[in-house]
Amino acid sequence: MNDRSRILAAVGATVLLFVAVQIGALALVEPFDQSGRQAVENPQDPTNSIFYVGIMLVATALMLAAFRYDLEGLIRLLLVGVSVMISWYVFAELVPAVVEPIAPAGVADGLAVLASLAVGAALLWYPEWYVIDAAGIVMGAGAAALFGISFGLLPALLLLSVLAVYDAISVYGTEHMLDLAEGVMDLKIPVVLVVPTTLSYSYLAAGSAEDALEDGDQSAADGGQPVAEPEDAGGDEAATVDDGTATTDEAADDVLERDAFFIGLGDAVIPTVLVASAASFLEAGAIAVPGLALNLAALGASLGTIAGLLVLMYMVIEGRAHAGLPLLNGGAIGGYLLGALASGVSIATAVGF
Repeated sequence: MNDRSRILAAVGATVLLFVAVQIGALALVEPFDQSGRQAVENPQDPTNSIFYVGIMLVATALMLAAFRYDLEGLIRLLLVGVSVMISWYVFAELVPAVVEPIAPAGVADGLAVLASLAVGAALLWYPEWYVIDAAGIVMGAGAAALFGISFGLLPALLLLSVLAVYDAISVYGTEHMLDLAEGVMDLKIPVVLVVPTTLSYSYLAAGSAEDALEDGDQSAADGGQPVAEPEDAGGDEAATVDDGTATTDEAADDVLERDAFFIGLGDAVIPTVLVASAASFLEAGAIAVPGLALNLAALGASLGTIAGLLVLMYMVIEGRAHAGLPLLNGGAIGGYLLGALASGVSIATAVGF
């Protein structure tokens, strides 16, 4: 398999990871809603979005400070703990549906607890790429569904819009997202999705993000876009032109030689919040799919996200860096509005007025 075929296969695998998060979220919308897992009392209050954006800013600042003062171990334990908690939310809904018809009462709850603890144990002691991705799908689906039922249409649209702007500023302006991405990549926890381009790739054996980014290889990292890891972290410097920057063709060739792509889990979760919100709060255009809460607006948001992802991956393969959420959230919002209009609702209703 040549380099371009490997990269195209990785793009397909990335799309499948996003779709898995979206399907998981849609499967959890109704169970979470019935269990009363809404995180806020009034999901229609747009100030909820501002509040949660503020929480994310504080969390980002704390993580950057932790990396600066060598507290990575504490961050890792904290995020693994969050993984266990969200996994328990997911398994507490899914395991009983499978086990209760054939097992005594109480067994399902115990199995859900054990499954969530198993996720945490695997992340702590064997964070290989497929463990990271499996945990990321569970966490991503659970988080997107929780936020989806907690944010009405207007708050969800506001959340995606604000975070898209913030992502662009943090990548192109302050560039602090680059530092955050470099730090979390070394933790080997499911805040990133790992997509190998070779069958022999091992995330455990891979070098640190600092190694991957040495020699000025800035095409390998971006806080809001897929990032790629070189086959040989200690290899030659990227070829440069007179101003010291790699040409587009050279950057593209460099990407084609990567062993793995990384994309932030948030890039899958944030647009999926709108998918879940549309399925939860918009009644028009229902689509009957067993086990899923789905309508035309949610389907449109899902397809729009995938369209934005494909554009983003194309830009990465061509060697052009780009923040992820402007494209992903923009695609989700555009697809959602088209789906809502196709359902026969007005724009005012679609945006939550």
